[in-house]
Amino acid sequence: MIKIIVGTNRKNSISLIIAQLYQDILTQKGTESEILNLKDLPHDFVFSALYDKNGKNEQYNAFHEKVKSGDKFVFIVPEYNGSFPGVLKAFIDGMTYPNSFRNKKCALVGISSGIGGGGIALSHLTDIFHYLGMHVLALKIKLAKIEEHMSDNLLTNRLYMELIQSQAEMLINF
Repeated sequence: MIKIIVGTNRKNSISLIIAQLYQDILTQKGTESEILNLKDLPHDFVFSALYDKNGKNEQYNAFHEKVKSGDKFVFIVPEYNGSFPGVLKAFIDGMTYPNSFRNKKCALVGISSGIGGGGIALSHLTDIFHYLGMHVLALKIKLAKIEEHMSDNLLTNRLYMELIQSQAEMLINF
C-alpha cells in the first residue's frame, strides 16, 4: 500500500485535493493507497510526542505506526517561504530514526502559487530523505501557479495530469 502524505496541516488545502487526485489515479491503476493528512496530527505533537516525550502521545503513535507500515510514499509538498512547511519537518523529526524511512521509496510532488512549483522545497526534502536512507524517485513533479490550474477542485492542466499519471506508474514499478 502506498501512503500519500499531505505535507501541510492547513485546513482545506490544495495539497489534500492533489492527494485525493493521486489516490484516484493509483486506484485506477489497481494500487491501494492511504492518505495521511498532517492536519490530523495532534495539535501539540511537537511538545507531547517528540524528544523526551517520544512514544507518550497515543494519537501521534497511531499516526507514526501508519507511516512505519508503509514501503512506498508520495509526499504532496506545498511551498512555504521557499521551502516546505515546518510541520512536515517536525513530523519527519518525530519518526523513529532512521528506520521509519530507511530503504523505503518515495515520490515527491511540489505545489506553489509561484513559478517554481516548489522545486526548492523538493530539493530540501530530497536532501533530508537521502540522509535518512530513503530512495527518492527521480521524477519530481513541480505544479507551478497551482491556483491558475484548478477549477471546482479539479486539476485542469493536461500536462500536470500527465506528469502525475506518469509518476504514479513509475512509483508503482519503483
